[in-house]
Amino acid sequence: MRDPGGPKTAQELEQAAAELRVVTSRLLRQLRTTARADLEITPSQAVVISRLHTDGPMSVADLARAERVRPQSMRTTLAALEEYGMVARAPHPTDQRQVIMSLTEASRRLLSRAHAAKEGWLVTALATKLTPAEQDSLIAAIPLLARLVEP
Repeated sequence: MRDPGGPKTAQELEQAAAELRVVTSRLLRQLRTTARADLEITPSQAVVISRLHTDGPMSVADLARAERVRPQSMRTTLAALEEYGMVARAPHPTDQRQVIMSLTEASRRLLSRAHAAKEGWLVTALATKLTPAEQDSLIAAIPLLARLVEP
């Protein structure tokens, strides 16, 4: 019999990877659904707001490249966000043909509400679905999960 704390076989690691992929996909879907429950923006608009929050102000072309969409599609998404007061345009510092898009205070408030909704759902799920010992195990696993996505 194999030592349960010893090295895992390739088959065991493949099984764990498959299960982790499914669980993380479901978790992400739940978090996205929770965050968008009371927001009146589309998923593509949410992605653009998130990108601008993470990477800072960007040109339309840079946003389109980052999200792997056509510039025309990105312009359409940005036009709707601009109409809602979620993004603002400014002249590009070196290229008169381009504009730089950035978040407005309204979109920062929207992000704050979305993050609070996600974390609120997680707190409730942790408190109601896991025992204290399970909570400890999950909390202990957070640094390990973080290591999986480190560059």
